Amino acid sequence: MDKDAFRRYQSPTPSKWRERAEWRQRNKSWLRHSQHIAMLMLDRMEELNMTQKQLAAHMGCSQLYVSKVLKGQGNLSLETISKIEDCLEIPILQKEFELV
Repeated sequence: MDKDAFRRYQSPTPSKWRERAEWRQRNKSWLRHSQHIAMLMLDRMEELNMTQKQLAAHMGCSQLYVSKVLKGQGNLSLETISKIEDCLEIPILQKEFELV
């Protein structure tokens, strides 16, 4: 394939993969905890047959925020963790301290 043919398939917007990878590397410690919390939440939501929308209503936040948290991308405050614990009736902080 020649260079011109290659350029025709190239995206007009530059890729941000390097920036995202560097960001994940800088934040991997809290991301690891956030992803662990997301897995606990997903397991419990499945047990309760609870949707993201229902959890958002119980927590008093948007479904979009719950989605972000469940992707393991939320930098969660203690207040948010406490709301999750109350709504899903699961001990998150105790589990997190067991990991240390």
